[in-house]
Amino acid sequence: MAEQSRIRVAVNGYGVIGKRVADAVAAQEDMEIAGVADITADWRLRMAARKGFLLYASAEDRGASMREAGLDLSGTLDDLLGTADVIVDCTPKKVAARNVEIYRQRGTKFILQGGEKHEVTGHSFVAESNYQSAVGRDCTRVVSCNTTSTVRTLSALKQAGLLRRARGTLLRRATDPWESHLGGIMNTLVPEPEIPSHQGPDAQSVDPELDVVTMAVKVPETLAHLHYWTVQLTREASKEEVLEAFRASSRIALIEIGDGLSAINAVKEMMADLGRPHDNLYEVALWADMLKVEGDELFYAYMVDNQAIVIPETIDAIRALTGRERDAARSIAATNRSLGIGTVAKALGRG
Repeated sequence: MAEQSRIRVAVNGYGVIGKRVADAVAAQEDMEIAGVADITADWRLRMAARKGFLLYASAEDRGASMREAGLDLSGTLDDLLGTADVIVDCTPKKVAARNVEIYRQRGTKFILQGGEKHEVTGHSFVAESNYQSAVGRDCTRVVSCNTTSTVRTLSALKQAGLLRRARGTLLRRATDPWESHLGGIMNTLVPEPEIPSHQGPDAQSVDPELDVVTMAVKVPETLAHLHYWTVQLTREASKEEVLEAFRASSRIALIEIGDGLSAINAVKEMMADLGRPHDNLYEVALWADMLKVEGDELFYAYMVDNQAIVIPETIDAIRALTGRERDAARSIAATNRSLGIGTVAKALGRG
C-alpha cells in the first residue's frame, strides 16, 4: 500500500499561537507546513524564515512593503490556500471571522481559535470531549485556553461518572508576556462585569450537558491563568477516586506543592527544564495535594498556560477535519508523543 502523503497545513497569523502551531505541525510525522501568512515585516516572520517556513502575505496590499523590508515572499494568502489541505487561522480576534469567507470560497478546511464565536463554525473542539463529531467537517473552532482547561477537567470527572455541577473562579492574566509593555493592568484587579463569565457558556458549546458557571477577574501578571473550582459530585467519593479520574486524562498533569511547585512561575520554570519550546505547558497543571473532597463536594485548583494549552487541541483538530485519523485516542497519543506530553509525572518520579 502506498504511503499516505502528509497533511499540508497553512498557518495564517504568526503570533503567540501561530508560531506554536507551526512548530507543533512541523513536529508531526503525518503533517507538514505549507507556509505561514501574516501582514507584518518584523522579527516574527524573520524567525519563521529561519525555520524554513515559506512566507506569504495575508493581504495583497501588504506584499510590497513586506518585500521592501527584505522578506522573501512566496505569494499571497490565496496562493497559500492553493497548496494547503487545511488552514489554521491564528489572526487577532474578529479578523479570523472575516477570513472565513475566503476559506469557504476556496473550499479549504479551516480551524479558528477561541477568540471567535461558536456560531462562525457551528462546532467547537476539545479533543478528549468531542473529537469524533469533528471528523470530516469543513471547519471547527478550538476553544479558548480557559475553556479548554474547563472542558478537560470537567470531562474527566464526567467520564468517571462523578460530575453533577461545577462552579469556577478564574484569575486571568492581564496580557501576553511579549505585549506587556503595550498594556495590561497594574496595582488593581478587574472583575468581568457579568456572571457567568463567557467561559462557562463556551464550555457548553463543546458539551451542552455540562452544568457549569464561571466567574472571572483579570489580575496584574502575565505568566498564566489560575482556576479555583467547586464541584458537586454525583455521590460521595474519596480523594484517590477523584485523582484517578483526573489521571485518566493524558492532558492533566498532577503536580504538588510538596515538590516545590507552589506557584505558577515555578511550574513554568519546570517546563523550561524539561526542554519544552517556549516553556510550553500543554497540560492542565492541577495541584493534587491541594485537592480536597468532603462528602460529595470537590475543591481543586490548577494552572493554565494560555499560549500553549490549545496547541495539542489544534493538532488533533487538523487530523479530525481531514479525516486522516478517525480515532480520537490514536490522534491524541500521536500528538502527545510529538510534544512530550506526559513527561511531567515521569520527571516528578510518579510516571
